[in-house]
Amino acid sequence: MILNFSFKPIADRWTAISKFSLDKTYRAVSSATVDVLWQKLENLADVSWHPLFSSTNAPRGLIAKPGLIYQVVTRLTPIPIRIFVERVKPRELLSFRAIAIPGIENRVSYQVESTLCGTYISYSVTLRGWLSPLLWLWIRPYVARVASELANAATERISDWSLGTGDW
Repeated sequence: MILNFSFKPIADRWTAISKFSLDKTYRAVSSATVDVLWQKLENLADVSWHPLFSSTNAPRGLIAKPGLIYQVVTRLTPIPIRIFVERVKPRELLSFRAIAIPGIENRVSYQVESTLCGTYISYSVTLRGWLSPLLWLWIRPYVARVASELANAATERISDWSLGTGDW
């Protein structure tokens, strides 16, 4: 008696799962200027506006520069995640890579663009790896709010300045 087993369907599924990739972009418009939005993004110590992050180990006033690595604690878990600043184009683009768990590659970029209608903020998320589908299910509601929360935080900062309660 000869038994013949085929592992091809299992291997095909594993390849499909390991090559999972998700690219999602969210946009929001703000009445704040590009400078105000950029100051909110560039200050790595201030994550009060971010729906996913609760705190960072970046010193107050530290600005984003390529090659910088710092830690962020999320609101979902107390485990710190290392963040690597990839690209910075002042007043235009800020790109990060999260170094968390093997099996997940997470890239995030913020793009700021001034138009006649206001200032647009684009928040792009790219997830790759075999654990990415699970991570996406877990963080999707928070990720969807990042651009709008940044726009709201920048608009509130402008209103604080006009009332004389904000710090310059």
